[in-house]
Amino acid sequence: MRLPASYPLALLAALVALTPVYVLLSLASDANTLFDSHNLEILGNTLALMALTVLGSILIGVPLAFISAYVHLPLKKFWLVLFAAPLAIPSYIGAFTLYAAFGPGGEIEGLFGLTTAPMYGLSGAAIVMTLYTFPFVMMTTRSSLLSLDASMVNAARTLGMSMTGSIFKVILPRVVNGIAAGSLLVALYTLSDFGTPAMMRLDTFTRVIYVEYNAFGLNRAAMLSLQLMCIVGFLLFLESQIKTATERHGRALVLFPSRLQLMGLFTIFTPILMLAIGLPLAIFMLWFARDGVADFDINIAWNSAYASIIAALTAVIVAIPVAHAALTGKAGRIMERVTYFGFGIPGIVMGTALVYGGLQLPLLYQTLALLVIAYVLRFLPLAVGSIRTSTEHLDGSLVKSARVLGASPREAFMRVTLPLTARGIVAGAALVFLESMRELEATLLLGPTGFETLSTYLWRVYEAGYFGRAAIPGLLLVVISAGGLAIMLSGEKRSS
Repeated sequence: MRLPASYPLALLAALVALTPVYVLLSLASDANTLFDSHNLEILGNTLALMALTVLGSILIGVPLAFISAYVHLPLKKFWLVLFAAPLAIPSYIGAFTLYAAFGPGGEIEGLFGLTTAPMYGLSGAAIVMTLYTFPFVMMTTRSSLLSLDASMVNAARTLGMSMTGSIFKVILPRVVNGIAAGSLLVALYTLSDFGTPAMMRLDTFTRVIYVEYNAFGLNRAAMLSLQLMCIVGFLLFLESQIKTATERHGRALVLFPSRLQLMGLFTIFTPILMLAIGLPLAIFMLWFARDGVADFDINIAWNSAYASIIAALTAVIVAIPVAHAALTGKAGRIMERVTYFGFGIPGIVMGTALVYGGLQLPLLYQTLALLVIAYVLRFLPLAVGSIRTSTEHLDGSLVKSARVLGASPREAFMRVTLPLTARGIVAGAALVFLESMRELEATLLLGPTGFETLSTYLWRVYEAGYFGRAAIPGLLLVVISAGGLAIMLSGEKRSS
């Protein structure tokens, strides 16, 4: 069934095109500073952080993927949830709590009298980003591992190859695409993150763009945004070239390690999980016990929920025709890819571009509508992907039967297609809602005057040094993000 999707698709294309057009036009007046020494330093910091984060995520994520996919564990679903749990904590919350714990005069020094190494700079940012991105590599690699037939490994073992040799010579070469896909997600996340480099005092593109924007240096912010977009565009191109190898499914490999081997595995990975999950929760609970609600205004939580609900509903309304068009023709598939470009643009760049757009359209400037537009452009692919997946599994004969029985295209859609794809629509809306609640960069730049959300409140508290006031908003964001993780893992369980 072909829906009349041309109008929302054209509007979507125009909105997404706003960002690069703005950046290019603004760059023209300040192009002579493109390759100065400070810019090269920022580029080096950004690429170094990305490389270290990707490397760390592979070193942690790939072994955990093997453990969760192949090792026979008691309570296996529990361990899968635990390994993926860092996804439920926004990285800027991890940076905030790690800095508060290990920074000068931090909680560890205050409670135990221990002087710790300072947690900031490139090393601190790389540690934080790795702790909260390795599950991307773990999940994509695990998915590839579960699709493999164990017969080749069994054959190699029968011919005398050790288990270690089988892993490196038989299994790993067959899951390179899964590792690469997760690594690209990590790289994109690292490039787009603002809160972690800012809290770790590392000058990356996102941090300097924000500083230049606040100093009214829109031209320089635009020039830096263009450089960042070039890197993101290259990574998106690489992502489009990754083709997952298809393989006939067979019996999955199952490993039965000894108790001593299991203890060794958990001795290695328990400190990582405690640092990623236990430390933030412990710090927030400590602050909550010490300061209570600390005059937290519940309207801040309502602001977050209100803006995110509007963004989720708007995204679903736009995503339905986009998802259906992607299944019916080449033009629709192209437009679906355009939406992913919006998702790849960092929030700080999207926010800067929309600030410029708002200045040209005074009715939009400093309004909630402009903030919602940013949320929709950033997270629309989450809704499109969810709706498209549910629509792909729809039996087309049901719609054809309705049409044969005299239903108009609109009636067939409302009475057959929409109810049968409702689960995908709800899941897509929930993911957009949750990501909008967590979004920091675009909200800082585009939020109306006096409009505080949970994420921006955490940022203001960090800037002011009133750490105890972060307990309630921090815990709320973690709980909300855990809901998003539950949605992700429920889909993963069905697919596996």
